[in-house]
Amino acid sequence: MEEMLKNVYLLSAVVGGTILVVQTILLLVGGGGDSDAEVDAGDVDGGDGDHGGDADTYFKVLSFKTVVAFVTFFGLTGMACRESGLQSIPTLVIAIGAGAVALYIVAYLMAGLSRLQSKGNLDLCNAVGQNGKVYLRVPGKRSGTGKVIVSIQGRKVECKAVTEGPEIATGTPVRVVQTSTSDTLEVLPLERI
Repeated sequence: MEEMLKNVYLLSAVVGGTILVVQTILLLVGGGGDSDAEVDAGDVDGGDGDHGGDADTYFKVLSFKTVVAFVTFFGLTGMACRESGLQSIPTLVIAIGAGAVALYIVAYLMAGLSRLQSKGNLDLCNAVGQNGKVYLRVPGKRSGTGKVIVSIQGRKVECKAVTEGPEIATGTPVRVVQTSTSDTLEVLPLERI
């Protein structure tokens, strides 16, 4: 068992560390691109970003980056404890604890970084009266949501949309008549206005 744990710690440290280094290099050279083309409820004024309760929180904590941090620090701590002469069980417990701490620290830091983005400055109320174009068909009689592209505050934004009238086909020019919810616009085809 001692030899197996030694190999698990070494493999975890090497694989996790390698992925962590690659992620860091990609971050520095711009390998991860973000786009502000789609609006969700956290992007508009009044959105607090908390939309899913506990399940959403777990998915945010268990991201690829946090799992890589867990694996890396699990392996490094396990190797360090073995080298200092600790027995297998205490070493395993300490390694799991260090991995868990690293996982939560990275999750906390990533949540902090996401709050630094320029969210909250887009007010969908400014879209009322603007013309746009249907990107994905808008079902009639508020039976579902489609998507429209509309210019808001100087930029083109893709937003969810509903309509009171009949279905609006893709490509149809529309006008925003009001906000339906914090992240959804109500639209009408221009020919009906």
